[in-house]
Amino acid sequence: MDKNQQAITLLNEKKYEEAAKLFNEIIEESPNDPLGYINFGNLLMQLHEMERAERFFLRAIEIDKTAGTAYYGLGNLYFDKEDYQKAQQYFQQAIEQGLEEADAYFMLGMCFRNQEEWKLSLPYLLRATELNSQDESFLFQYGLSLAQGEYLDEAQETFEKVLALNEAHSDAYYNLGVIALFHEDTKQALNHFEKALELQHDHVLAANGKKIALQYMEQS
Repeated sequence: MDKNQQAITLLNEKKYEEAAKLFNEIIEESPNDPLGYINFGNLLMQLHEMERAERFFLRAIEIDKTAGTAYYGLGNLYFDKEDYQKAQQYFQQAIEQGLEEADAYFMLGMCFRNQEEWKLSLPYLLRATELNSQDESFLFQYGLSLAQGEYLDEAQETFEKVLALNEAHSDAYYNLGVIALFHEDTKQALNHFEKALELQHDHVLAANGKKIALQYMEQS
């Protein structure tokens, strides 16, 4: 295992001081290699030292303007700061520099979601699900954007895919209940809300949905 891999292992094990020492040695030994700066930036992000992390990512880009993971690091940094416009720009640059990874597309889609640009988020969240079809969080967020963009049939199909991956996903059942209510299938809606509550007893939205479904059934 080389020094860089050792440092990343230490970082994943949350042995931050030891990881920092190794990353520092890597930078001193190879000051013109952007990877050391990127990895040190990721470490600083985990320590919530955002200003220092930003300097390391920017230094990596100074060395190599095509360092996609440095732009990705900056995207995460600004996403954590809830500056979604700036995060969006960096995630886009990461993808433009060849970072063809599900996480990059997902985070870019989430930038648009957090700005309530549901339809703009769709192609990026879709691409994330194409690159990693087994990640239930990617599918779920894509389903939410479809629903909020009023693509209800596609949203229903997506939430069903979430349940195929995780049959205990209470929020997927809740959203299927909302879609069923919209389609005036009150009995199906009630079944979904009850399933959500069975899985998560304190699911306030599902409890409210169940109440509405029962009211509709009483009126019909």
